[in-house]
Amino acid sequence: MEGRKALLILHGKQAANDEVRAAVEAHRDAGWDLAVRVTWEGGDAARLVGEALAAGYRTLVAGGGDGTLREVAEALALANSDASLVLMPLGTANDFATAAGIPVTPLESLALLDIEPVPVDLGAVDGQLFLNMATGGFGSKITANTPEELKKLLGSVAYLLTGLSRFAEVHSAFGRFKGPGFSWEGEFLALGIGNGRQAGGGHALCPKALINDGLLDVCIVPAPQDMVGTLGTLLSGGMRGVEAVSVSARLPWLEVEADERLDINLDGEPLKNRCLRFEARPAALRVHLPKGSALIA
Repeated sequence: MEGRKALLILHGKQAANDEVRAAVEAHRDAGWDLAVRVTWEGGDAARLVGEALAAGYRTLVAGGGDGTLREVAEALALANSDASLVLMPLGTANDFATAAGIPVTPLESLALLDIEPVPVDLGAVDGQLFLNMATGGFGSKITANTPEELKKLLGSVAYLLTGLSRFAEVHSAFGRFKGPGFSWEGEFLALGIGNGRQAGGGHALCPKALINDGLLDVCIVPAPQDMVGTLGTLLSGGMRGVEAVSVSARLPWLEVEADERLDINLDGEPLKNRCLRFEARPAALRVHLPKGSALIA
């Protein structure tokens, strides 16, 4: 029993989820000492991580959407602990889990407790960490403004509908970007800084990103003459189309300076600033991932 002990930090909205309850009971029956703690308000996830580590837990499970996964991963990394993390994706988009091949059913995702963890990178910007992706521009506004009710009803299609309904609000921003051996400036429509590959319900802005290469994948979508065509490509999640219209790079760090404050979305966490420095934090966290995960080199 000593090595089969874990604590699940579960988003409060999922407390009555019958599939989660059944999965927890099944793993307890299989010999796991699996405790559950539920979040109620902002800051709870980070507090529960600290309490779990102080109580001697060496394996944590984050149950919730991309925002919950980010919050738990950040707290665990900032604690400088070698404890490992299992992801139980319970959100609408589940972007990181989808790209990593993590099962979206609670029972199957908890089965990753029996898989050895691997070291993965995290992204950092202005003192905040993110597991999946930082997005800016029109795409981040789509994610922020998609109603929860619509996401529950339609899933990732809700992001597409929100984008189309807010078409009149689309405008570009001017930015200057620089990193090792990389420099670009101009008007841009969307920005993706990827540790993972996709955001906003399946938009693959960084389709070749890896989470153990010590680098961040950069995708800048310049403001096009054909605004309608480019937006159609972005909102449909077409991988080849995004690559065709974007400026891309793979860098250990990237500095961004814009003429106006940019709306940045860090796996659901909003950030707004004119000057930003993104950097990769190599091997910052140990995560249980499926064997053969596409995000691992």
